[in-house]
Amino acid sequence: MTLTLDQTTVRGKLTANAPLAPLVWFKAGGHAQWLFEPKDLADLQDFLRALDPAVPLMALGLGSNMIVRDGGVPGVVIRLGKAFAKVTKVDDVTLDCGGGASGILVSSTARDAGIAGVEFLRSIPGTVGGFVRMNGGAYGGEVKDILVDCDVVLRSGELVTFGNADLGYTYRHSELPEGAVVVSARFKGRSGESAAIQAEMDRISAAREASQPLRSKTGGSTFKNPEGHAAWKLVDEAGCRGLALGGAQVSEKHTNFLLNTGDATSEDIENLGDEVRRRVKDKSGVDLEWEIQRVGQRVEGGRS
Repeated sequence: MTLTLDQTTVRGKLTANAPLAPLVWFKAGGHAQWLFEPKDLADLQDFLRALDPAVPLMALGLGSNMIVRDGGVPGVVIRLGKAFAKVTKVDDVTLDCGGGASGILVSSTARDAGIAGVEFLRSIPGTVGGFVRMNGGAYGGEVKDILVDCDVVLRSGELVTFGNADLGYTYRHSELPEGAVVVSARFKGRSGESAAIQAEMDRISAAREASQPLRSKTGGSTFKNPEGHAAWKLVDEAGCRGLALGGAQVSEKHTNFLLNTGDATSEDIENLGDEVRRRVKDKSGVDLEWEIQRVGQRVEGGRS
């Protein structure tokens, strides 16, 4: 599909055929047909209003929970920059967080403001927009527990506010409209002591460091935990610890993580994940669901 966009009509940065591998944690995958980094909210709205509704649209955060397929992503990928990465205190227990703000920034700002209950965001490698869309969670907390509401730019360019109840939250899922971009969210915690909040963040950080392959090219948790099961345990019991395919490998440290050991293609990574799913199904009868998003097109003539 040929897609021509006028770069002079935006105030932000619009790049054709933009490589996405450097922007995702796996460091693999193809190009975006167009990558748009809006200067501000109005720039994003104007761009979407002018964009043909038939053009595919996808938002990209820190790229931690994503496989970008080797054939690239058609249409437009939107990446929110510094203008969307601010976190400010609304009241004694509430923060207003830009859609591009990281979990580390949100949790650190909460600590400084004496707001407890959002420490778990410290452990999720992503941005507020992704947290809201995927009901991000870890270490006993989920976004549905702290979200008051969020501001979203729809595919039409319209700015709307959704309350927590509007999003239909379930495990790692929301009913946020397709093509919608989360530009800000309000998170509500509870009053706490900064020292105790920091101690909890340190505990979570140490637990992550001890159990997860944080210094590797990975995508975070690969599969959702099925009801009544731990995904990593099912993978381990199916004999997949250390299993390799091409340049991709199941982590030996934490079996719910896939690794790019150096030169893996996204095809290697996705095929390895599907092989793990097949082996788990054969061993335990459980169908593992992907937690990692797989986006874009596979290369024609690839191995699958």
